[in-house]
Order: sequence, then structure tokens, then C-alpha cells
Amino acid sequence: MKEDSQLKLDRNGYVLEFEDNFSSTDLDLTKWLPYYLPQWKSRESSQARYQLDTQQLSLMIEEDQQPWAPEHNGEIRVSNLQTGVFAGPVGSQIGQHRFKEGLVVQQQQEATALYTPTFGLIELRSKAIKDPHCLVALWLIGFESNPEDSAEICVMEIFGKDVDDDRALVGVGIKKHHDPRVEEDFSKIEVQVDVCDWHIYSVEWTPESISFYLDGICLKTVKQAIDYPMQLMLNIYELARTDGVGSYPKEFAVDWVRGYTKQVLATSRPS
Repeated sequence: MKEDSQLKLDRNGYVLEFEDNFSSTDLDLTKWLPYYLPQWKSRESSQARYQLDTQQLSLMIEEDQQPWAPEHNGEIRVSNLQTGVFAGPVGSQIGQHRFKEGLVVQQQQEATALYTPTFGLIELRSKAIKDPHCLVALWLIGFESNPEDSAEICVMEIFGKDVDDDRALVGVGIKKHHDPRVEEDFSKIEVQVDVCDWHIYSVEWTPESISFYLDGICLKTVKQAIDYPMQLMLNIYELARTDGVGSYPKEFAVDWVRGYTKQVLATSRPS
């Protein structure tokens, strides 16, 4: 590993506030919305494909799955779980993650904030995949009730084309999108591990900095402040159709996702 690899994650003082071990046969809809940015197309077109068995989640791209929004995002197919949604009325340009100029809301969404932390420790245990046409990721985006609150914290982003048996490039960092207060600071860090095995990816987000970890070892620290509510985005993409090539489904295995808040120690009141 490179960059800040001498630093280790200290979990002392953190209190668990969000957890999904995917131990049920049904997705917990009090924690996740199984759609991808539905305001820009629809819930029907962006419905996630997934399985819950053997106490883990498998987010899938299946052979008959259609591109979620071909007029905006080409042939990209995606299965995504997110912990909130916010958008303006149909026809407006108000909505989360405006990834392309000219987007307008196509389907009304009720504002929903299932888990939208400001600061804390976010972690997942997962397996990446080696498929060169796929990308797996956990990232946070601003809830965007204020349109400028739109930056992204990328906990992990792994393209299958960047994966070998004993090494990979892991994308971590922040992206500004439409937040003029944020400076882009994103890197692909080379790691000497098999990311297709189970690993824990973490981000420690404080008012002063944001640090990114693999199995408790720091990959990168960003000395910037992002101080507004953000929601989780957990997903697998197929970036180009490969009908007749390779096997389906393409699967992103996730063991658990957890979120912690920093414990505030009580102080004695002066007499």
C-alpha cells in the first residue's frame, strides 16, 4: 500500500448508529431505498437487482437488465441501494447528484432521509469483482436540500479492469461536483491484496479531515471540511453491455455496512 499506510484506524470513542448485516431474506426498507437516483428517470427503470442469502447481500447485474437511463447515461446498467432521496417537482432541475447538465426531474420523489450522517465512521466489508466491464463502489453524496451541498466522499471505488490476483487500484477521496467550497482530491491507490476476497473499507469523516482505510490501514487523508448531511450509495455498475460475453449475473458481495458516530463525553457542570 502507498500514501498514508503507516497510520491505523482508531475506533475508540465511536458508537454504532447504523448497521445492516443482511441477515434477513428481505431488504430492510427502513435502511435502504433500492433505486438509483430515481428522480432523473423513475423508480421502475432504476430498480436494483439483488439477492439476500447466506447472510450477505449480492447486488447484481443480470443479462436481461436494461440501462437505467439511456438518454442520460448511455448503456450503463446499475443496481444501487441508497439511504435517502431528495428532489424538486417534476420538470425542475433540483435533485441529488446532477451528473449531467440539463437534467430535469422526471418522477416526483418524497424526500426521505433514512440515514444521512454529518461526520462519523462509515465502513463496509465486501468483495470486489475482476470483471473488466464492471465497477463496484460505496460513496456518500450530499442530501442536497441545499443545492451546493453536493460533494461526494468516495469510501471505495474499484474498476474490474484495475484488478489483478494480488494487486488492485482502489479509488478513494472527495469529488466536488457542484460544491464550490470543495477542492477535488481523488486518487487511485495501488494495494497489494486480492480485493476479490473479503476486505473492510472505511472512511473517518471529521470536521477537520477525511481519512480512507483498507483493513484499518490508512490509504489517504484529505484536509478539507464537508459539514452537511450525506447519504450512502452502494452499487455495482456494468459500464458497457457484454451480452454473450462472460457470465451473468455480475455480483458485488457485501457482508455488512456500518455507520458510527463519535461519542460525546459528558462533562461535569461547574459549581
